[in-house]
Amino acid sequence: MISDFIYKYYIDPIRLGQPYNVVDTLTYAIILVAAVYLLYRWLTTSTWLADIGFKIDATFILSTLPYVVLGGVMRVIEDTGMITGDFKYLLITPLIYFVLFFYTVGMLFFSRYLTLKGLTKSFLTFYFWAGVMTVVVASLVLVAWGMNHNGIDLYVLFAILAMGTVAASLVWAFMRYVCKWEYVTDPLYITLLFGQLLDASATSFGIELHPALQYTEQHVVGSGLINLTGTAFVMYPLKLVVLFPAIYIMQLYRKEANTAFWHLVLLAMIVVGFAPGIRDMLRMVLYV
Repeated sequence: MISDFIYKYYIDPIRLGQPYNVVDTLTYAIILVAAVYLLYRWLTTSTWLADIGFKIDATFILSTLPYVVLGGVMRVIEDTGMITGDFKYLLITPLIYFVLFFYTVGMLFFSRYLTLKGLTKSFLTFYFWAGVMTVVVASLVLVAWGMNHNGIDLYVLFAILAMGTVAASLVWAFMRYVCKWEYVTDPLYITLLFGQLLDASATSFGIELHPALQYTEQHVVGSGLINLTGTAFVMYPLKLVVLFPAIYIMQLYRKEANTAFWHLVLLAMIVVGFAPGIRDMLRMVLYV
């Protein structure tokens, strides 16, 4: 039965908090690719942002980073159990991506409106700080919850951030000075490296080093490799196997590709590393 298939591979993993399976992983990957292309078509053919000189470039991608962080923070709010009933499913993958997408687009509309009315001089400045303030509010909610429940473990926070920073710095230095890839000095590539290696650090720390709890890897490829090797630190070489060819190919594509589409693809790559990394790190900080 089609309904049984849908429940088994799509609905039950969301409703019951089960790990990802091969079917939903492939489906979400296809949806992500299609979404990036449709977003590109919409933003580049629509005239609703053209009147303020909007373009998809590095400044826009960097200005969108607070909304990427927001996704991870909101996911942890659901993890704490603060939200009950069916509304909580809106903050679970993949539905949370749709929620964040519409919120981000809404802020684009609002920022554009304020710019056209002369209430703000810089469209992207307001868009960026609106995202930052939303992250701050959501983070304060988590801080308040943590202070009243399991506490806030700053050691875990600094340990994971340090692991991610050191790993990203070493990989960046290897790419820059050994591989002679001068283009990795681009802030977008640096953000990509840090986000992906923060994700690897959070997973490794949660499974191997967390002082009180032992977490599990939810994704198919990661969990398979961890079971095969017996260590979560395999996430680092897994990330490198992906990052080196991905950055090299992206740079080759950048020379000939449509600039707007290139930036959106890179944003998608940043999201799939940064958002889960933020979520996993904050979960461990709050012991949830």
